[in-house]
Amino acid sequence: MAPENSSSVTEFFLVGLTEEPDLQCPLFILFLVMYVITVLGNLGLIILIALNSHLHTPMYYFLFNLSFVDLCYSSTFSPKMLMSFISEKNIISYSGCMTQLFFFSFFSISECYVLTSMAYDRYVAICKPLLYNIIMSPNVCLNLMLGSYLMAFSGAMAHTGCILRLIFCGANTINHYFCDILPLFQLSCTSTYINELEVFVVMGINIIVPSITIFISYLFHPLQYFPYKLH
Repeated sequence: MAPENSSSVTEFFLVGLTEEPDLQCPLFILFLVMYVITVLGNLGLIILIALNSHLHTPMYYFLFNLSFVDLCYSSTFSPKMLMSFISEKNIISYSGCMTQLFFFSFFSISECYVLTSMAYDRYVAICKPLLYNIIMSPNVCLNLMLGSYLMAFSGAMAHTGCILRLIFCGANTINHYFCDILPLFQLSCTSTYINELEVFVVMGINIIVPSITIFISYLFHPLQYFPYKLH
C-alpha cells in the first residue's frame, strides 16, 4: 500500500483508440454493435446451457464457463472504451484503474486455461471414448475450472500487486483505451525492472503452458487413427 500512498496521481486520462473527430462516431457505432453482439451471444449460450438439461455435459459445462469468461472479459474494458468516443475527457480513478487491470488480467488468463480444459476434454472424448464418462466426471470438471480460476487469480494478483508498488508522480495520460500493464509502465517515475521480470515470468507461464497442452492434445488426435505401429 505504500507505493499507492506515495503516488501523487489520483486519476488517469485514457486517450482511447483515436483522437480524430471524424472517426469517433463510426468507431463508437462499430464497437457498440460488436459489444452488444458479444453480450447477447454469450448470455444466450449461458441461459440455453443452464436451462436445457440435455446440455449438462462436460463439453457444454466448459462452454458455459468460456461464455461467462468472455462476457466478463469484454465487459471489463468495452464500456470505458465506448465512453472515450463520446466524451471529451475519459477519466478513470487510480483505484478504478487498478480494479480494471485486475479483472482484465483475471479473465484473460482464465480464458487460456478454460480453453486448455476444453482441449483436454476433446482429447479424452476422441482418444478414450469408452472411459470418457469416468475420466471426465463432475468432480474432475469442477476441479479443472477451479484450477483455471485459481491460476487466473494468482496471475492477476501478481500483475496488480506489482503495479501497486510503482509510484506515479507526473504524467497521468494513458496512451491506450484501458488500464493495461505496459502503458502504465511508461508513466511510472520509479524503476519497472521487477515489474518487467514479473510480466515475463507470469505471462510466459500462462501462455506457454496452455499452448503446449493444447498442441499436445491435438497432436494425439491423428495418432489415434494412425494405421501402423512403429517398432
